Amino acid sequence: MSKKWLPWKFILKKVARAQGFVDPIVLMSQFNRFAQPSEVLAPVELLRAGAVLHARGLINSQVIQHNLDWVWPYWARCQFDPRDSSFIPRAFSLTHINLTHRNWTAVGVPGFQELPIVDPRGLVTPFFDSWSIDGWIIPLNGENLIPSRTENAVQRVEYRDSFVVTTEISEDRKLLHSRAEVTIKNGTPVCQINYSGRCCGEGWLVAALRPYNPEGISFIHDIKLLHTCDGWNVNKEQFVFFSRQPDYYRFSHYRKGDVYHWIHSSMLRDRKSINCEIGLATALAAWKFDGEKCDIQISIPLERERKKTKKFSVGESKEQVWLRVLSGKCDLEMEYGRFSDLYETAIRTLILHTPSHSFAGPYTYRRFWFRDAAFIVNALLVCGMIPRCECIINTFFSHQNSDGYFLSQQGEWDSNGEALWAMQRYCMVSGSKTPVAWKEAIVKGADWITKKRISSELPNVYAGLFPSGFSAEHLGPNDYYYWDDFWGIAGLRAAAWLLDSLGEQEYSKRYSYEADEFMKSVLKSLKKVAGSHRRPIMPASPFRRPDSGAVGSLAVGYPLQLWKPDDKHLKLTAEYLYEKCLIDNAFYHDISHSGINPYLTLHIAQVLMRASDIRFADLMESIAALSSKTGQWPEAIHPQLKTGCMGDGQHVWAAAEWVLIIRSCFISEETDPPVLFLCRGIYGKIIENVKNLSFGPSPTIFGLVSILITNNKKETIIEWEGKWHNGKEPIIVIAFPEKKPLRVETGTSKVVLSR
Repeated sequence: MSKKWLPWKFILKKVARAQGFVDPIVLMSQFNRFAQPSEVLAPVELLRAGAVLHARGLINSQVIQHNLDWVWPYWARCQFDPRDSSFIPRAFSLTHINLTHRNWTAVGVPGFQELPIVDPRGLVTPFFDSWSIDGWIIPLNGENLIPSRTENAVQRVEYRDSFVVTTEISEDRKLLHSRAEVTIKNGTPVCQINYSGRCCGEGWLVAALRPYNPEGISFIHDIKLLHTCDGWNVNKEQFVFFSRQPDYYRFSHYRKGDVYHWIHSSMLRDRKSINCEIGLATALAAWKFDGEKCDIQISIPLERERKKTKKFSVGESKEQVWLRVLSGKCDLEMEYGRFSDLYETAIRTLILHTPSHSFAGPYTYRRFWFRDAAFIVNALLVCGMIPRCECIINTFFSHQNSDGYFLSQQGEWDSNGEALWAMQRYCMVSGSKTPVAWKEAIVKGADWITKKRISSELPNVYAGLFPSGFSAEHLGPNDYYYWDDFWGIAGLRAAAWLLDSLGEQEYSKRYSYEADEFMKSVLKSLKKVAGSHRRPIMPASPFRRPDSGAVGSLAVGYPLQLWKPDDKHLKLTAEYLYEKCLIDNAFYHDISHSGINPYLTLHIAQVLMRASDIRFADLMESIAALSSKTGQWPEAIHPQLKTGCMGDGQHVWAAAEWVLIIRSCFISEETDPPVLFLCRGIYGKIIENVKNLSFGPSPTIFGLVSILITNNKKETIIEWEGKWHNGKEPIIVIAFPEKKPLRVETGTSKVVLSR
């Protein structure tokens, strides 16, 4: 019998009520009433990801709180300690999730997808969602040094020759220094951890195998010593190698408790393996201090021999790989605060997360979104990584459905606009003609946008807009989001430009007309929403009052530049967000994120900078100060603790936005009319404190541009060099935010301004 003939809703109701549960049909019906009617309740991909997150949280709730004598990761130690400011009462919480310390940093080599992550206390998770390695110092007399139980750690990132995270913890004459990176051995990427310990008196340096990571429990069922060398075989799949033989090993399973409690016991001395049916096996290897010091290296191959997908040239070092990838990168000289270090770190974050396609993060968001990809591509473009951008864009087409929908998550209507806009940015900035191979995808993508719109003939406030959808998931329940509409308009204009480049004027005129009609519908909707009594602030949707979700509507100004910088809707919306939604000069998003959002703060800053509003500087400096010790940002930051509270602990979109705003400070473009702006974000405090500033060469829609700014007591000297597309120099305006804009004469390459 076909399923459609069975009374599934009735059966589900009856079973639920018989077992004393809430009627799920009624519950879902009530839930849906908070959102506008939509063809997709929520993207299946996000529901699946949420289910996985909470499934782990359920496991965490069954394990951690009943075994608080174990050594747990830093986030759990803080969150479960009633004396800690990160403490969260557990009472009726079914799942226990990391909500207070979502901070980690990925290490890797360019072009390789496996990205080990390092938490704020040096815990290394070598594989995606895997177990971890921790380092301890165990003195014969005195307190043990356990990183996750210490209050302070010095953590840094080294990026000059590769990408390394170092963590140093000292306590009571003991010191543990760890260095985590991905290196290359015989053409194979290897996660390498170097531990260096110092201990006054007898003791041991310990490498501990832990069944968890920064999200929670990650099962270890089986651990065995290797027969032919020193190390472990974990879960019959992965290998951990030691640079020299340990003085002793210990193993334990869940029923016997954490191996930490067996460090000094001789009961398990002869054991060479352990099996735990529950999946909480633990092990340690210990090396005795030679005098006061002990050093050990741990190597974890990131690919098994029979499943290798990427090999580097034999003899090629990680330093050579990084040097090759970074050649041609746009350089920054800006010794102001951490601005330069954050820029360099952000570029390397972008590189690591774009092995061919783009990832939104190394762990929680290790998947593809068109939304993130558009900003990642734009950031890579302006810092000179044009071939890398081409590779990313070429992966877009495998995500396009036969009806033209660029699909990364179902029910999100912004994706077609983002894909087409990224293609246009690539062609404009690189100076390339639209590849003929893209034509069919562009036409289908633009047609999808026009067909997806609601009829503009309806009397409703959403007439002519995109249907209700989940949109950028941080805006709220399903609704008719202006964010989607602005991206749709930008996508149509991008398609018109791209097809005009191919000589397809008929298509180009059609999509230009459709873009104009779409914009008319948006303006009509906004006029109805504002009425005659309200300021024309753009809410998130026609059915929302102004709230923090209005930040999505700023897309019309940044990055899309569909409206001029002084547009009243744009300025009033930015003003509202600045007045109502900032905490410590950073944007607090109380919908979904419930935290300070770095990349959305920088969106507001870009809108303000574009309007010559000096307040952008406060937002920039605040976001720089909120970066982690390793120069990263989580998706959302706890407003009191200043630690990660939502999303991936290393958010790639945030890294992209830092690159983009630094570039805007020196070089930015306007397209209507075409103008190249210099120094738009170089404000007084920078000029007063930095003698030399430089940026470039940076690709622009006009060509390759480099700029040098020299400051002395009396004057500021601005020099620039351009290699223009087709040899045509654009209009150039020097626009320091606290000075009157200056249009320079054609052929000029140097201007001197008095201080």
